[in-house]
Amino acid sequence: MEIFLYVALIITSIALIASVVLQSKGAGLGVLSGGDAGAFFTARRGIEKVLFRLTIGLSVLFFLLILASIIFLG
Repeated sequence: MEIFLYVALIITSIALIASVVLQSKGAGLGVLSGGDAGAFFTARRGIEKVLFRLTIGLSVLFFLLILASIIFLG
């Protein structure tokens, strides 16, 4: 069970990192200086919506796997 939890954590963390990186394609550092700040408040459609929900699901799964590893592995 220990190996399963570690492998699941590694796969989930890699997928979570990839989904966050793919999601932030339009959020460059220019937003920090005040350029194009309105781009963050647009409606999500199509693949952006799926990617947003996938990121939330992966983060919940990652949190649950961490809790399971703490409870079962001590």
